[in-house]
Amino acid sequence: MTLLHNPVVRGFAPDPSMVRVGDWYYAATSSFEWFPTIPIHRSRDLAHWEYAGHVRGAVLGESLAGVPDSGGIWAPSLSWDGERFWMTYSIVRSVGTPYFDADTYVTTATDIGGKWTVPQRVLSHGFDPALFHDEGRLWLLNLQNDHRPGGRRFAGIVATELDRSTLAPAGPTQLLLQHEQLVEGPKLVRRGDWYYLLLAEGGTGFEHGVLVARGRTVTGPYEVDDRPLLTSRDDPSVPLQKAGHGELVELPGGDWVLSHLAARPVATPAGPRCTLGRETAIQAVTWDAEGWPRLRDGGWHPAVEVAVSTHPVAPHDQVAYSEGPLGWPWNGPRGYPDPSWADASSRPGWIRLRGRHGPESRWAHSLLARRITEHRAEAEVTVEARPSTFTQAAGLVLWYGAEAYLSLDLTWAEPEGAGQHGQQWRDGGGRTVLRLVERDEDVTREVAVVEVEFGAPVTLGATVDGADARFWYVRDGERVPVGPVLDFSHLSDDHGSRLRFTGAMAGILAVDLVGAEFTADFGGFRLECAPPR
Repeated sequence: MTLLHNPVVRGFAPDPSMVRVGDWYYAATSSFEWFPTIPIHRSRDLAHWEYAGHVRGAVLGESLAGVPDSGGIWAPSLSWDGERFWMTYSIVRSVGTPYFDADTYVTTATDIGGKWTVPQRVLSHGFDPALFHDEGRLWLLNLQNDHRPGGRRFAGIVATELDRSTLAPAGPTQLLLQHEQLVEGPKLVRRGDWYYLLLAEGGTGFEHGVLVARGRTVTGPYEVDDRPLLTSRDDPSVPLQKAGHGELVELPGGDWVLSHLAARPVATPAGPRCTLGRETAIQAVTWDAEGWPRLRDGGWHPAVEVAVSTHPVAPHDQVAYSEGPLGWPWNGPRGYPDPSWADASSRPGWIRLRGRHGPESRWAHSLLARRITEHRAEAEVTVEARPSTFTQAAGLVLWYGAEAYLSLDLTWAEPEGAGQHGQQWRDGGGRTVLRLVERDEDVTREVAVVEVEFGAPVTLGATVDGADARFWYVRDGERVPVGPVLDFSHLSDDHGSRLRFTGAMAGILAVDLVGAEFTADFGGFRLECAPPR
């Protein structure tokens, strides 16, 4: 037996789709607007997971420019047909509208970390597609979206048989199930003579859960279980909240597990906030006398510690799979890091960023970020740059999205006491400053300004403890605070009035709004995330 500790993939790893192939387990998760697209982790014991690559080319043209925050690739579904891996996913280009404007694609590969085929668009009824392989036949499952006024945006689960060679429809689309509650994320598994349809119920927030239906054929009819398989919505004290979006996997010895998403909230005066986003967890499953799946330890609440019937193995080498100095765990919004603006070769041990658009852009960020995986974390980097105008900046960011971030920037400002009058002070010198900025939806606030030496390298840092974030810089070997304690919980799924689905990150950013030529060098970046106390 192996004891695993949930979440098994920590920090912004939602909507896990898990399969077993031989001695390995693979889990694909949503990437939304971030590159690399569709990260994949692997494990041999379900307890220790390592990055195993991603689906390169999932976005044709390798750009999601213009896609809103929390748009992009939603809920990929990974499957194995005995010869190759299949991945289906939707690219969602409209968030918070009736339409979603989603395109669904299918791609395949013989090696999980190798080359994937050029994605082919298939029927795109909605987001959260899945593929089901059954006796040589291939089925596409999907949520049906009804965008019409008065229509149900979550209007049921549909299935279409696809031709395995062409991916064209091999028959009509059929309605499998409609439910009075919101259901999405369909996954099918066959056990004996039953087809089990797993559904993500109640949305992806604190009301989330996993509901099961079953039928004797792929196309139904389906009867719905009278209780959830998994949820934490009825008990806010459960450590893993938002539990839902599940997939069943059979182990070699005949036992079963459920992969699912969950979140670890921090308490704030405004209520629980999940700054780390939604993460990947696993539960042990058994089957009751009537043939329904149940959590092995009873009830429907997710457990933090779970014993599973695998053989413990040593933790894998976390850097075994390499994509270069700007690959994982680095991530870029809406595109891969490109040598035209992100260079790790000009100065060994440093990353040089060429400034482009501002932080609110959906088009041409010069931003690299890494996932924050625990509620206690510290980020640090040394910045060397010579900004000569207020339109140039480079610094350290705690990032959720273009409408939610905290940034400590090395930039230019007028002499102390002078007003903001554009460039009138340029010939008179001006100052090099650290500028602490807080962005919260439609409001951008300058929190603090500290003068530093022009041209000298400066080490910047940020410390996160639960809902608190503190910024600092190093002067004469000592940490000097910049501004007050800030509310890190604003960088969460749960703050604000708009839909949010990702998770907080720490990273580096360069901006040059006018010339797009200003460069900044970043050295010694570190992000340390402390496990729970």
